Parts: sequence; C-alpha cells; structure tokens
Amino acid sequence: MNLNEWFEKGMSPDLYIESLEKHKEDFLYIYDNFTIPNDEAFFEKIRNQNLRAIVLTEDWCGDAMLNIPILLRISEAADIQVKMLLRDQNLELMDQYLTNGKSRSIPIFIFIDENGNETAKWGPRAARVQEFVDHSRSKLPPQDAEDFKEKSSEVHLFMTKSYRDHTEFWSDVYESLKEVLQ
Repeated sequence: MNLNEWFEKGMSPDLYIESLEKHKEDFLYIYDNFTIPNDEAFFEKIRNQNLRAIVLTEDWCGDAMLNIPILLRISEAADIQVKMLLRDQNLELMDQYLTNGKSRSIPIFIFIDENGNETAKWGPRAARVQEFVDHSRSKLPPQDAEDFKEKSSEVHLFMTKSYRDHTEFWSDVYESLKEVLQ
C-alpha cells in the first residue's frame, strides 16, 4: 500500500480518543491544557503545504499520551488532517519506520503531501524527553534481577506522571515537531 492508502485506512482522532482505555484521562488533560504558542507564520507556512499526518500508535503507550495531544493542537492551527493507525494491526507500515532500524517504538508521525509523498517523519520522542527516559531507565536493576518487573512498573508510572505534570515536556514536543515540519 502507498501512504495515501494508509492514510485512508486510518481512524479519525475523535474515534481514537473515544477508544482509549489506559491513558484517556491524561491524554485529555494534556490536550485540554496545552496552549499552542502564537506562531501564526509557522502555521501559515504549514497550511500552504496541505499536509496530512499518519500516526502509528497504541492505547497503552505513554509517549503517545504525551505527543499526540500536542500534534492535534498543531494540526488544528495548521489545518493538518490526522488519521490514526494502531501499530500492532499495521506492522507492514510500522516496519518501514523502525527506530534505530530495529525498534517498533511509537508514536510515529508520518507527514505526507497531497500526492501521498512523505515530507517529514517524527517520533517517538523529542530529544529532551528521550534524555529524561534514558536517565529514568538507567536507575533500573538488570533485567534478570528479581525486582526488575516491579521497579520497571514504578519507573513507567513515574514517567507517565511526569509527562502529564511537567509542561516543559509539552513545549519540548511542540518545538521538536515544529523543527521537523519547517
């Protein structure tokens, strides 16, 4: 399938949000509380490109909970149509956008023009958010340790809460997306 066909296959953001179970409250909190910067020149430039975005995501993904609300606010300001595809049901596309050539990390945002040509790709994290994740995970015991699973759950809970509560992460995501789209 080409990217136009993948886009057409996707679900609307509203349908995706309605289907959320794990992170819906935090997703909506970020969406409702992120204030898009007054960046009209940037939005006008993007509007003129008539972009669309394909989002590879899953409900359980904390990074999707953080990043997608920011993308949706940008899409509203810049008239970008967005469609969501669940990663695990669309591995043929996902495997074309592996992180570091090996990982099915999400979310991945694929920006396409009117003809279905890829113009930009973003994901799964802004650089500063990646530094935070790396630092948080560096405190975990080895994977074969007895308490690894428990400690890993604690770290994921901490990171999810941080994504929701630290608005500087929201700004980092916005700036990272803006850089890719310019």
